[in-house]
Amino acid sequence: MIVLLGKTEEEMIEFAKELGEAPFRGKQLYQAIYGRRVLEFSQMTEFSRALRQKLGEIACVTLTEIEKVFYSSDGTRRYLLKLRDGREAEAVFMPEDRRDTICLSCQVGCAVGCKFCMTAQLGVKRNMTAGEIISQVIIVLNEVHGVGAQPPHGTNLVFMGMGESFLNYVEVLKSIRIMAEEKGLGISVKRVTVSTSGIVPRIYDLAKESVRPHLAISLCATTEEQRTDLMPINRKYSLEELIKACRAYPLGDRERLTFEYVMLDDINDSDEDARRLVKLLDGIRAKVNLIPHNPAPELPYAASPMERILSFQKVLVDKNVAAFIRRPRGQDISAACGQLAARHQAQG
Repeated sequence: MIVLLGKTEEEMIEFAKELGEAPFRGKQLYQAIYGRRVLEFSQMTEFSRALRQKLGEIACVTLTEIEKVFYSSDGTRRYLLKLRDGREAEAVFMPEDRRDTICLSCQVGCAVGCKFCMTAQLGVKRNMTAGEIISQVIIVLNEVHGVGAQPPHGTNLVFMGMGESFLNYVEVLKSIRIMAEEKGLGISVKRVTVSTSGIVPRIYDLAKESVRPHLAISLCATTEEQRTDLMPINRKYSLEELIKACRAYPLGDRERLTFEYVMLDDINDSDEDARRLVKLLDGIRAKVNLIPHNPAPELPYAASPMERILSFQKVLVDKNVAAFIRRPRGQDISAACGQLAARHQAQG
């Protein structure tokens, strides 16, 4: 079975030609799938019944299916999705007054092994294809707004779900290029953020891309020893190498690098940690998101008290480092940062 979601317009045209159809049929397919978010050939009424039948015999738009949707009291929705091979991934929809955000997965599980993250407990099963990545966006938008309906305001995409984006670099970048196409989903790269735990060579690669999303770095520590303990990837790509790559990263006029910092009680949340963070980021146009840890029985850490987080933030702000406390979303349905682990139940 040929899966069409994830193909570029040129690949759609080639597919149409292989079917013995005119090239413009490939363009129509592309427009129907991405422009109108149609996932069933039966709804593509621009095609004859015979062509729709032929398409259905050899191809499908996507094999990703909703297994279950969990609804939070704060409006967040967690989508448990079944992929073509029966593996499971998750996407999270977070509505806001001025924009909506969809948190995307790019791998089934994760290979990086951060000790404060539930996804790390799964290990990595496989990379997701560009089509599987895009399917999360289309399925969520269709479930929230209806097939083809335009969202009432902008949609931001963040690659902060399951997986390490830069260990699936090719498929992640392909998905972003397709989603950014104006005649397709039309989600500008200015609305897309890719997060990495610090795969240094790929930071240099992303710097050279012509279609480039915003970059977020999961930092979470201010010394080599501390970061290696929390994030084993630091053994391969040290904090020193990571910061060097961040300093070299080209930024647009109003662009900043985002640094994600999970606040762990009595581990990385002291004022001294904050002062070291100020020194690390000196000379980098940066903003810091302070993320209250989302505890789980399987994880050995507790969340920093809010007064400690506020004190940490004050140290940064007093030194002119933009620092924001991220409000947890979807904690009651295991949808908050670091909680994604393909759970079939909400938190009890």
